Amino acid sequence: MRLLFPIGLAALLGFSAAAPATADEPPGLEAALAHIGEDSLKGHVSFLASDLLEGRDTPSRGLDLAALYIASQFRAAGLQPLGDDGYFQTAKWVLSKSDPDAFRLQIDLAGKAFTIPVEGVSLNAPSTGPGIQLDGVGLFKVDATDAETLSKVTEEQVGGKVVVTKLADPRSIPQANRGAAFRAQRAFIERLGELKAVAVLSLDSASPIGSGVGPGRLIDPEATRQAPIQLAVNRPTMIALHEPAAVAALEALPVGPIDARLSLSVAPSTDRPAIVRNVIGMLKGSDPELASTYVMVTAHYDHLGTGTAVDGDRIFNGANDDASGTASVVEIAGALATLKERPKRSIVFMTFFGEEKGLLGSRYYAKHPAVPLAGTVADINLEHVGRTDDLEGPTEGKASMTGFDFSDLGTIFQAAGKAEQIEVTKHPKNSDLFFSRSDNQALADLGIPAHSLCTAFLFPDYHALGDHWEKLNYPNMVKVDRLVARALVSIADNPEAPRWNAENPKAKAYLDAWQTLHPSK
Repeated sequence: MRLLFPIGLAALLGFSAAAPATADEPPGLEAALAHIGEDSLKGHVSFLASDLLEGRDTPSRGLDLAALYIASQFRAAGLQPLGDDGYFQTAKWVLSKSDPDAFRLQIDLAGKAFTIPVEGVSLNAPSTGPGIQLDGVGLFKVDATDAETLSKVTEEQVGGKVVVTKLADPRSIPQANRGAAFRAQRAFIERLGELKAVAVLSLDSASPIGSGVGPGRLIDPEATRQAPIQLAVNRPTMIALHEPAAVAALEALPVGPIDARLSLSVAPSTDRPAIVRNVIGMLKGSDPELASTYVMVTAHYDHLGTGTAVDGDRIFNGANDDASGTASVVEIAGALATLKERPKRSIVFMTFFGEEKGLLGSRYYAKHPAVPLAGTVADINLEHVGRTDDLEGPTEGKASMTGFDFSDLGTIFQAAGKAEQIEVTKHPKNSDLFFSRSDNQALADLGIPAHSLCTAFLFPDYHALGDHWEKLNYPNMVKVDRLVARALVSIADNPEAPRWNAENPKAKAYLDAWQTLHPSK
């Protein structure tokens, strides 16, 4: 997802030659598309994916800075604000988190006491809500890679104790093998839970800094608080230990019982207010009737925040996932805002919070729409549109749409792609598989034809620390964004709205939802 090089005068000016105008496209569209350029996309992505924004976790200061930046770009483009606070749609939620200052961990080993600071661990415990208190608990070391030995471990050996081991870092496992490795690791942990181990202490000698007690849990106060999921086994508390001296001392010990004691104190979680924001602007349509119908282009602007440090880097910058999509929304908005003759339907530009935590922002919008849902004819969600080094091979000059044949949006984008020499395709496996994995799903569930467009479903730095802005293919990204802009205008100017494919059984639930949304049609 390499390109035709610009030629002639276009090369001298630094942009590719415009495609010839077609009879049915609005005047001035080619000039508007020329505003989508490599340098401006680099500017947007390099800021959104900078270390300053600390990975744009939901919620975080970095996410707030990103929202301010996006709103400033919408303001510069002259979009109409659609939020309850200017361009911001504010969700007043609750963050439930344990106080890191109350964290205590001490390991007494061979006459030496190791006092571990909170940044020396990464804690992942289902029981952090009510807190954790372990006082002088015994330790037992096992080899997580030795299935035969593990099968012989007994409850008498590990029951009520902390199991010391070394779990594989998923980042060190090839993408194709991660699923199997994850299942094996889960089985290992569940086995220890069956044996009544109270915690697993995983030794991490590669990363001296951890993520502490974690980012906490974001709660929508409007949603019904569900009871905690009852697991089939009593899962032990998971602790990754990073503090170098303690890790080295425990690594030097053989498997079996350890003459040591561990004490751990994690404070109960407390709730505090948290404000998170979707950012929304609109290019008002020109047709007296169609202007009250809406085409949406969306992306999520959050990412994973910070984590365990590797070679001094602990920031998940999220350049392709999904600063690329966010930058594209901003860039397309600025380009189409230059049209003297506006599209007939209104175009809504929106970036969501919290996609990485379960489509939180798009689900919130679905419950609090800024424009009527019945009048929203389509959504194209932009996800992973900057990288072309897909794990399956190079994808330059190509883009894929999730649920390609669930509706007629696939063929609309195919036609738009021809003008930019981008082939829009249905991936034989991932197109349907990934339909539910991004924010388009929240709108599709309501009956709105909604799909995600990407140039790489999975790429080498997916959800890893190396997803940096320099690795994006900006010449290809320009072409993809121009095809998206063409398709948006095509949909906006067509009096016939996109439709779900009634012949595809996978689209039936969405077609049923559409009919519920439009009972008179």
